[in-house]
Amino acid sequence: MKDIICLAIESSCDETAAAVVKNGREVLSNIIFSQIDIHKKYGGVVPEIASRQHTECINIVIEEALKEANVTFDDIDIIGATYGPGLIGALLVGLSAAKGLAYALKKPLVPVNHIKGHIFANFIQNKDLEPPFICMVVSGGHTHLVNVKSYSKFEILGKTMDDAIGEAFDKVARTVGLGYPGGPLVDKAAKDGVDNCNFPRPVFDNFNFSFSGIKTAVINYTNKNKEFKVEDVCRSFEEAATDVIITNVRRAVEKYNVDKIALAGGVAANSMLREKMQKLASEENIKFYCPDPIICTDNAAMIGAVAYYDYLDGKVAELGINATANLSL
Repeated sequence: MKDIICLAIESSCDETAAAVVKNGREVLSNIIFSQIDIHKKYGGVVPEIASRQHTECINIVIEEALKEANVTFDDIDIIGATYGPGLIGALLVGLSAAKGLAYALKKPLVPVNHIKGHIFANFIQNKDLEPPFICMVVSGGHTHLVNVKSYSKFEILGKTMDDAIGEAFDKVARTVGLGYPGGPLVDKAAKDGVDNCNFPRPVFDNFNFSFSGIKTAVINYTNKNKEFKVEDVCRSFEEAATDVIITNVRRAVEKYNVDKIALAGGVAANSMLREKMQKLASEENIKFYCPDPIICTDNAAMIGAVAYYDYLDGKVAELGINATANLSL
């Protein structure tokens, strides 16, 4: 079978990214321009600023991706691009660039679901991984427990009913004065803390999640205890939030009798969550998969992985396709 080389583009939030991926699993290049320093002073992503930055950087990252992969446009077989979910203005920049390239180069355009991209990052990292498996998708905007039945069939077992876990991390970091982005800062502080704040661990009859109560408990604790220790609050919050995730993953493993679990999304870089998932896998005698931190966060390599399998599945789009901010898996 002929190799299929994909030029992939990702711009759903505040990373402008392009990658060249061969056959869905071999990354020839993965260029990421992060806007974190730009948005840090605002305490979060400003959509209009993000869109403008994408416009300024998109052509540069595409050129860098081709250069690092040592390929030209003539070597590209398909164009893959994120079309949702995400910030609509940001999505439109990457998708428009992809549509222009597909038209000019007369190449197939493959629209990619961003959440699916995070799941498929595991295929890049682990060449032996094949469906089915249970995947926990944790990011700034999403908390999904997914039964990955095949490369094209997914069942959402549960999701957050309020805040995404990454959003909760950011709000807790802001509450204790750590700044933005909250995830890495809370994770670092928690290593020197003690779990002594007794934050709640909400669990439901189904596989859904809720982090709003834990976040509110943190706010109430810091308001009542003016001389709190930041490290203890971070440790207590992180223990509670990750315990909720582990409880649901364990229940899903037992109900669906899978022999593999995986983490995906930006919060998959969290050290405590990775350790607890590994411990769970050992206790259940199953395999655990998780990408390197660089492909846990938003990147185009994962988009190229999805584009390959979707292309094989015949999911090619007309050039009139639009971005969808609230696209579901």
